[in-house]
Amino acid sequence: MDSSMVEVPEFFICPISLQIMKDPVTTISGITYDRESIEYWLFKNHNTICPVTKQPLPRDSDLTPNHTLRRLIQAWCTVNAAYGIDRIPTPKPPLSKFYVLNLVRDLWLPNLQLKTLQKLEGIAVENDRNKIYLVEAGIVKALTSFIVSCHRKRKTDGLEEALSLFYLIRGLLGQEKAAPLSENEEIMDSLTWVLGFDGVLDHVALKMHAAYALKEVTKKTNSSTLAKLKPEFFNKIVRVLREGSSQQGINALLHVILNTCPRGRNRIMMIEAGAVFELIELELRIPEKKTTELILGILYHLCSCADGRAQLLNHAAGIAVITRRILKVSNTADDRAILIIALTCKYSGTNGVLQEMLRVGTVVKLCMVLQADCASYLKDKAKGILRTHFDVWKDSPCIDLPTLTRYTR
Repeated sequence: MDSSMVEVPEFFICPISLQIMKDPVTTISGITYDRESIEYWLFKNHNTICPVTKQPLPRDSDLTPNHTLRRLIQAWCTVNAAYGIDRIPTPKPPLSKFYVLNLVRDLWLPNLQLKTLQKLEGIAVENDRNKIYLVEAGIVKALTSFIVSCHRKRKTDGLEEALSLFYLIRGLLGQEKAAPLSENEEIMDSLTWVLGFDGVLDHVALKMHAAYALKEVTKKTNSSTLAKLKPEFFNKIVRVLREGSSQQGINALLHVILNTCPRGRNRIMMIEAGAVFELIELELRIPEKKTTELILGILYHLCSCADGRAQLLNHAAGIAVITRRILKVSNTADDRAILIIALTCKYSGTNGVLQEMLRVGTVVKLCMVLQADCASYLKDKAKGILRTHFDVWKDSPCIDLPTLTRYTR
């Protein structure tokens, strides 16, 4: 028989999913929802109000299982089985905070670490509520200690699970109540150590997860710690970028570089590691919007140094790749690209460099910026470049003189 012939009682339907509830739970606002739907509403979408009543509904508020309603739904499904209605199974009890707390404590015990990590990873995969419980139970501090211990002892048992767990809770890092990730300075060296892995375990996944952890560390760590970074840190990051990785891992490492760029000493070490050359090569290989924005943001910082500009100009496609991204990617990319061109013209604008800009279309692109729907400060920057070098570019057959004159008056 056709299940569409059966009328489903209204109070069996979840107000969010509009489907029959499998695990009905009642919130403090008095409304009953399917557990999966309300948890997604609270934990994944970060809402703090009841979808029906619009009353405050904190994420940590209790969701009380409505056993009576669940039994009614199950009985109704059984009665209507002949119409193709499947009986909903009895749901598994939700994870308790006490159980999670005990598991996290077990992670400090050497003889239980591997088995505990596997259990914790399985718990984190299930849903966002479990991830929040893990963070509240102190998983960040425990994982940091474990990874540092692996680095000290040069052991890899459990490292894959630990870094995978870090990746799973990445969106919650920084919400821990005590001992944030960035407080342990050794974690930087430990994660850098992982970036050097080759041919052990699943080294590609390990490096990607280590990259994500490094991204969070450098985003939250203090400036004094970032000032202590060593050349090896940047050498290994540049090496991973050169070898290639997953798109996610590459973007995470680009965030790491961008987070550490503000310190001049770090910029020097990046340049000495060959970062400028590799970033251009990476942009040629992977012209993806977010990657491009990150690469141009880093190059802007590195081109504030003479050696950084020299590396850019020594690459055969350096100026060309910057030029081609203008008006092609995003407003953010336009901002960085034009500022890079401005720095190069101002401090490294030799006749050879200016002729190269004519050859690869930089001058034409700057004229296009003046006609495009760009921010006024970018138009001013483009106009300033064109005015400064008008005498060099005005006689070139590559440029329309009336156009150049009109925009540089």
